[in-house]
Amino acid sequence: MAPTIPTRVDRDLLDSARVVGDTMSRSAPQQLAHWARIGREIELGSSVTQSKIADTLAGRTSYDDLNPDEQAVIRARWADRATELLANLNLAAEFATEGRTYVDLDHEGRVILHAANGSILAIDGHAVTAE
Repeated sequence: MAPTIPTRVDRDLLDSARVVGDTMSRSAPQQLAHWARIGREIELGSSVTQSKIADTLAGRTSYDDLNPDEQAVIRARWADRATELLANLNLAAEFATEGRTYVDLDHEGRVILHAANGSILAIDGHAVTAE
């Protein structure tokens, strides 16, 4: 992540960023940064059409039908969304809640089986040992 610096923002813009950010799983600062990146792309390429961007993100039009500037905006939005999804992803907690068995790697690179009953088994080759 790039270093940040304190920035003054109008209260109404910050409030809007909080509202929109909540619906997009972003904090207010993340939403402001997202808007700034989009604004940068728009100013760099005046051929960006927001309705095409919205239609593509909604799946109504194809990414391939966009011009390179519009594709850059789409890629920025996809990258932001992927970062947000990964930051909020906790499959271990989800699988535990659902009572699902899953495998993972420990800090030594060994395969670990997390059983649905909560027990943890280390898998060493073909042998399975309880930990």
